Amino acid sequence: MAKKIETDLRTFVKFWLVPIGILVVLFLIDKAIVGLVIIGISIFLALALKPLVHKVNNFFTRHFGRDKKHQKLSAVFAYLIVVLVIGAIISIVGPVVVNETARFIQHFPETFETTLGGWDGVNSFGRSIGIGNLEGEITNAVSGLSNDMLSVLGNNLISSVSGVADIIMKIVLILVLTLLFLLEGPNMVNTFWKGISGEDKENKSVSVAKRIVSKMANVVSIYVSRQVVVAITDGCAAAVMVLVLSLIFGFSQSLALPMGMITMTFYLIPMFGQFIGGTLVTLILLFSNPVAGLTFAIIYIVYSQIENNVISPKIQGDALKLKPLLILCAVTIGMYMFGLLGAIIAIPIAGCIRVLVEEYPNIKALRD
Repeated sequence: MAKKIETDLRTFVKFWLVPIGILVVLFLIDKAIVGLVIIGISIFLALALKPLVHKVNNFFTRHFGRDKKHQKLSAVFAYLIVVLVIGAIISIVGPVVVNETARFIQHFPETFETTLGGWDGVNSFGRSIGIGNLEGEITNAVSGLSNDMLSVLGNNLISSVSGVADIIMKIVLILVLTLLFLLEGPNMVNTFWKGISGEDKENKSVSVAKRIVSKMANVVSIYVSRQVVVAITDGCAAAVMVLVLSLIFGFSQSLALPMGMITMTFYLIPMFGQFIGGTLVTLILLFSNPVAGLTFAIIYIVYSQIENNVISPKIQGDALKLKPLLILCAVTIGMYMFGLLGAIIAIPIAGCIRVLVEEYPNIKALRD
């Protein structure tokens, strides 16, 4: 037997207003996703610079006394230090990579003859594995690849120019927002907590929320600062390796510093950055001296094992209190969701989730 359900207009409107409102919010978030990501990156970078700001502020306090103006001055100095370091890395590494690539192309015929015996050596190797004309196969493959690359470059030239301009604009926006968050962020946070607590300064809900947010901020700061220390250690080790190899094999000693900067920079990418940096340095050294490149690869692999099992755990310690399996899962999910950016921020986010899990009993107690 069918039942008749009666409802008034007000209830009917409320029933449909909630899902419509959710859809509108999701639509607006989708439209603003790029801006939200830029703001999120800026906040992340501001939190990452927090330990450096604190150290600079301590320096000013020791030498010039305590002053409220030192906090903002410390933020500006810390920001400038990081920007100048990044600029120095780009200005040093970029020309070296370009010059070494050009030099490799220029001297490729000589290297080809001395290391592989020219096309006669290549064809001899091809016959040993059942390919009669390996020279012709390689020539056809290279020709096809070059034609495809030219076609792609021609089709995407205009979009690439606009894409580069868009990337530059986003980078500038991130840099500006990061500086503003460093300068105004602490005051904004304090104003926010005062606003929601009102006259009740001992509000338990606000106290718990404030403690959770503070712990999350410390997770990001501690992780990034210690990751930078390990990255610098890795870069110094790689630079020393390249310097020693340059003395043994006779290639330019000026490669040591740029190669160290490359490994240091890529080490900041969790899990996979060390492999990427080591591979790039190996390829660049192969341009100068193939034997030196292979030797570096072997030594760097051995060093990586020592670093990952001894040096890095010693520096990182149990700051994040995360198991290796959880770290790998977090990086994998972050990488497939947001690419390289997701892989970089995945571990701090996992640490923040760990904070929420630890504080869950306190959150639940507030509801009871």
